[in-house]
Order: sequence, then structure tokens, then C-alpha cells
Amino acid sequence: MMSTRKLVSLVALLLATATSAFAQKFEGLAMTPPMGWNSWNTFEIEISEDLVMGIAQTMIDSGMRDAGYTYIVLDDGWMLRERDENGNLVPDPEKFPNGIKHLADWLHERGFKFGLYNCAGSKTCAGFPGSQGHEFQDARLYASWDIDYLKYDWCNTDTRNAKEAYTTMSRAIREAGRPMIFSLCEWGGNKPWEWAKDVGHLWRTTGDIIDMYEGSQQWSNGVKTIIDMQHDLGVAPYAGPDHWNDPDMMEVGNPGLTLAESRMHFSIWCMLAAPLIAGNDLTVMSDEITAILTNKEAIAIDQDPMGKQGARFLKTPEMEVYYRELSGGDWAVCVMNASGETRETTFDLNNIYTQEGRPQGDFIIKDIWADKVLGKKSENSVVSKTLESHDVILLRLSHIKE
Repeated sequence: MMSTRKLVSLVALLLATATSAFAQKFEGLAMTPPMGWNSWNTFEIEISEDLVMGIAQTMIDSGMRDAGYTYIVLDDGWMLRERDENGNLVPDPEKFPNGIKHLADWLHERGFKFGLYNCAGSKTCAGFPGSQGHEFQDARLYASWDIDYLKYDWCNTDTRNAKEAYTTMSRAIREAGRPMIFSLCEWGGNKPWEWAKDVGHLWRTTGDIIDMYEGSQQWSNGVKTIIDMQHDLGVAPYAGPDHWNDPDMMEVGNPGLTLAESRMHFSIWCMLAAPLIAGNDLTVMSDEITAILTNKEAIAIDQDPMGKQGARFLKTPEMEVYYRELSGGDWAVCVMNASGETRETTFDLNNIYTQEGRPQGDFIIKDIWADKVLGKKSENSVVSKTLESHDVILLRLSHIKE
């Protein structure tokens, strides 16, 4: 009969093994939210080597790469419909005639990192081979191609357990030996924010995004609809350096949004400490959209090293207000005209209070989109501006050190 001491030791060993098996990801790869571009929102499965190279060159020419957009991620549709005789995924030779490794090398030479897509089910969402049952084989293949980022979807999973599925692929990436950001695209149904911190670097919180202001179409949601779904996550301690809530790729610059709505979309993603993954056709974007995506001060809010996600403070039919605590005693505030018409939008910054209390001290107020210093908060805390429907004022309150 086993002694009590041996039983306790065995239980401790099993618990340690289980914990070790669960904590798999390569740490330190996403200390701030990842930034880059993904092919799905605009091109779906119509992707190719030429497209990726053209996008990469545009990111260089437009200043996006230098602004921090370094990940280029190929979504669904990069492989053939069947695995080869050895069970390996095969890049579509018409789309990628030189293979994935060649494209990865080309991107790495130009200062980018390269990502691929697959799925935890038997097939991907577009019907290509999924990774279920092939996790370790696929991870080794990605490592051999020098892949830096894996987006892992949740279609065709039947009754599979989400925690098991994503932990298995996380282990497979670890055992393949190449550090990769692991993006869990599970749509939030199994609350990955509660269990995935040690499994991946970011996790989707909702279904897919679509380029419309509000509402839903099948499994896709408008930008404002997704924002409303983030409210409880912002006031809970789920996100932070190396583990981020992901409200999906951006629709900034896509035709279903006005310019004001694109500016609002980008601003709120920065307030939420969301990954900034562009999803528009960068080769035809306007100067106004380029200016939104490359605004250094807005990006600095998103990339703040404290990594504290912002939250909504106020919601009325006419106005919404979001706040975010930043490093160094600074704060960010975003005031949105939520109405359907142009109107004067006014808010007193002294009204903001958080779970931790009110912002303390005095601040210099900067209107980021206007690139204008508005003065000191102690002298005038009321911000007022005429805004188009769904446009925003994005403010940085820089703490004045005594």
C-alpha cells in the first residue's frame, strides 16, 4: 500500500506535469499588441506571392513598416485542398510558385515577420486541410519555413474541446523549436481570456468583424457591435503584456466605413490595447487612411508598455467616452459622437473616475487627430468639438511631473 508521503509526492508530480504541459507558449514575443496586415478581410482566399510582395512594398513606401506593422499574415487559402502522400500541407503552386520558405525569406530580408493560418478542425473555414490530428507535423513544417506567427481558427471542430485543441497546438509549436506568436481565433465562445494566457499570445473575443458600423451578418459583426462586446473585458484583468484580447483584424479603410468611422475604429482599438492588424487593400488606400494607420501618437497609446486595456466610462445615445491608464502617470481618453448626425460633442474630463479612482495630478491635454495641444487640465477640463457622426476626439493626458 502506498504511504501517505509517497501519495502526496505523486500528486505533486502529476500537478507539476499538468501545469508544465499547459504552459507552452514561447514567452516574450508580444509584450505589446502585435501590429501587421492580414489578407482575409479584403482578399479572402484570392491570395498569391505577388500580392504579398506588393503589400509588403506598399507597407515600406507608406511608412507602415517603420510605424510598427511588421507581421504579414496569410490567412485561409494558401494551401492545396489535400495533403500530400506523407500527410504534409502543400502550398498552392499556382499562388506560390516559389514556395512558402522563399516568401518568408524575402519578407525577412525586408524587415518583416511572416505568418500563416490554419484551423483546429478537420478542415479550415474555407474547406482546406485543417490541423486536427496533424498538429505536431504541421508545426514542424511551419518551423522549417521560418514562420513567425500562426493564426489558428475554430471551424469544423465538432465536439472538440477548445482548451485541449489550442493547448495541443501550443505544445506542438514549442516542440518544433521555432518561436512563433500563437493567435487563437476561437471566437470567444469558450472564454479563452480565462484560460489561454499560458497557451497563446492573443485570443479572439468575438465572431468575425465586417466593414459596417453596427449590426450583424451571419457570424460577422460590425465594428461598433464588436466594441460593445468588449465592455466587461476592459474592466477585468485578462489582457496585458504577452497576452491580449483580440477584437479581430481592422476594417480601417474598407468601403463599408466612412472616414470618420475608420478613425473611430482605429482609436478604440488603440484604447483597448488591441492587436493592430490591418485588413484593407494597402495598395489603393487613400492618404487619409494612411495617416490614420501611421499616426505615431495613436499607435503609442496602443503600444503603451504598461499594457493596461482601456474601458468604456460613459454610454448614451449621443456620446460614448473611453479611458485608458498609460505608463508614467499618463491617460488616454476617447470621446465619440455616437449619434447619427454631426453635433457639438462636449465632455468634462473631471468627470472621469475609474475603479482605481480619478486620474491624479495635472495634465497637458493633446488632441491627437487635430495634432493640437489644448492646454492644461487644471485650467480647462472641458473638451468640446463639432464631430461628424461616429467620429471621435482622441486625447492624451500627459502627466506634469512636479
